[in-house]
Amino acid sequence: MAYVLALDQGTTSSRAILFDANGAIAAVAQKEFQQFYPQAGWVEHDPAEILTSQMSCAVEALAKAGARPRDVAAIGITNQRETVIVWERATGKAIHPAIVWQDRRTATTCKQLEESGAGEAISSKTGLVIDPYFSATKVKWILDNVEGARARAERGELAFGTVDSWLIWHLTSGQKHVTDVTNASRTLLFNIVKGEWDSELLKLFSVPASMLPDVVWSSERVGEVTTTLGLGGVAIAGIAGDQQAALFGQLCWSAGEAKNTYGTGCFLLQNIGKEFARSKHKLITTVAASAQRRLEYAFEGSIFIGGAVVQWLRDNLKIIGASAEVEALAASVPDTNGVVFVPAFVGLGAPHWDAHAAGMLIGLRRDTGLGQIARAALEAIAFQVADVLEAVHSETGAPLQALRVDGGAAVNDLLMQFQADLLGVPVVRPRVVETTALGAAYLAGLATGFWPSPEALRAERKGDVRFEPRMPAGERDERRARWQKAVERAKAWA
Repeated sequence: MAYVLALDQGTTSSRAILFDANGAIAAVAQKEFQQFYPQAGWVEHDPAEILTSQMSCAVEALAKAGARPRDVAAIGITNQRETVIVWERATGKAIHPAIVWQDRRTATTCKQLEESGAGEAISSKTGLVIDPYFSATKVKWILDNVEGARARAERGELAFGTVDSWLIWHLTSGQKHVTDVTNASRTLLFNIVKGEWDSELLKLFSVPASMLPDVVWSSERVGEVTTTLGLGGVAIAGIAGDQQAALFGQLCWSAGEAKNTYGTGCFLLQNIGKEFARSKHKLITTVAASAQRRLEYAFEGSIFIGGAVVQWLRDNLKIIGASAEVEALAASVPDTNGVVFVPAFVGLGAPHWDAHAAGMLIGLRRDTGLGQIARAALEAIAFQVADVLEAVHSETGAPLQALRVDGGAAVNDLLMQFQADLLGVPVVRPRVVETTALGAAYLAGLATGFWPSPEALRAERKGDVRFEPRMPAGERDERRARWQKAVERAKAWA
């Protein structure tokens, strides 16, 4: 068999990527799907569109490579993590649109839980903070607001899952209702110390246990595709939430190794090894994907708006026609001329965790142009990453020697150079920047023998690009201080 197929189901698009035995991309297919905003702070997807877009991409990728299902050794699935879907077991139909990880409709519920004193007990079991970002309050909202849903759930008629579970359910014609440990760790319902669903957390969030998927390892053969969607008989053998897949794809398999993914949001993860630990600096602890079928952990800093700020420039301000145009527009000016952009469109994630912060564009002058705004938007991504890395440094006491990067926005050389300048350490971009999909492929390929060992994968990696810092330390400190002032204003706005 010649390939491993990665199904990369993201927040704004579905992709399918075929990887060959050298870890090189043989074919890619991608399809954007619609975003729904029913109310301020609400973000939804159509679960059926998620499924159809993902499957059409898979078939298209195979066609581009001239491949057949028999040429595919395994499928690895990676996905937007905390997004919630609830569906009927009998029909496989969702009872409500998918509530996306960016959605803030449960902010009041989370605030009430925090004020009740539940935060410490929840964090000690899950490594997470109480925030609308995670899945549990979204599930509760659906059960409380869709007519008859709670009663049906109590009768065992409904299933809950993150997007990986939704895809696998349909790929296997309802035979497999599973998720892996990395996705389970993002729900606020999974005890990551014990590695199991937690009855006390289920009771706290009023989620019936009958709705839950079985939890499997990230690198494990869990079933075969049984549908007639062009992939019949192919093994499903890798599952990981997108950021854990990227950590694995970046070969960050040892404690202390870290990466940052520049996607719709930005996510910095640092592997901390086999022992559960809690952050003292507003990072979260999550389960890391492993090929060893054991619990491993990572600190994570989650930034809600990363590359999405470029989409906002495209779709809302309409100052660019395509996301790829932002680099040229930003490079048309030498600097932002004092403009600072805080893209807190859905609040602020790590290390601030302020659900009520507002987006802010300040420092505008009479001569401010589109180039300065575009450059400030790109710099905002890098500033947020620097905030998280500062928290990581405070946690570990050991500064990173380099930051490994991936994701769609990592191809932007202007952004990567500014990131290196701002951090004062090299930024390293791999030859294959689609390391989220590559990580899912690695997990599936290792489980099925397509690749003989993790060591063999490490030996194949070459061709990294390094961005060395060039900004003087004084200028870096001044820019950081200006950014922090803007963030404080954004937090105080509400």
